[in-house]
Amino acid sequence: MIGRLRGTLAEKQPPHLILDLNGVGYEVEVPMTTLYRLPAVGEPVTLHTHLVVREDAHLLYGFAEKRDRELFRELIRLNGVGPKLALALMSGLEVDELVRCVQAQDTSVLVKIPGVGKKTAERLLVELKDRFKAWETMPSIATLVVEPRGTVAVSSAENDAVSALISLGFKPQEASRAVAAVQEEDLSSEDLIRRALKGMV
Repeated sequence: MIGRLRGTLAEKQPPHLILDLNGVGYEVEVPMTTLYRLPAVGEPVTLHTHLVVREDAHLLYGFAEKRDRELFRELIRLNGVGPKLALALMSGLEVDELVRCVQAQDTSVLVKIPGVGKKTAERLLVELKDRFKAWETMPSIATLVVEPRGTVAVSSAENDAVSALISLGFKPQEASRAVAAVQEEDLSSEDLIRRALKGMV
């Protein structure tokens, strides 16, 4: 129903965004791998979206690349994988990293994602193996270049990063420790999240 949104990035509270389209604010949830690619608040942005309709809510999920959205759709087709777990997987791993895990049938990285135990990881890898055959020949995503976002208040950036990790399923203590371990002066919340996730996954 809603496949793409193009507008102005009005608000960024990881993992939620508000995208302003001619005065209408769309709330969109994104994986951290998309968050890292976003411009500063006030800048134009285009997201490829997937709409999930539930009895109690209509939820929009946004992705920087069509390839990311296709991965999300593949993941939520799997038994026992909902949007929250799919976003957690995509936040901890880039598309190509997940494809490599599937190719190698390597559970060691997946089990570090919140909500993924050893049995779940093994099942996901088996179910994804055939689905990912076509992905092996698809172009890789571009190397990420994170532009400076300007000075952000350390406490605010740190709180945003901790909140984002908790929303992905990490325990509050784990999230706080992970962010504190990578905290440096003038790091944005996106940088903190990326570094913390790299240290945890």
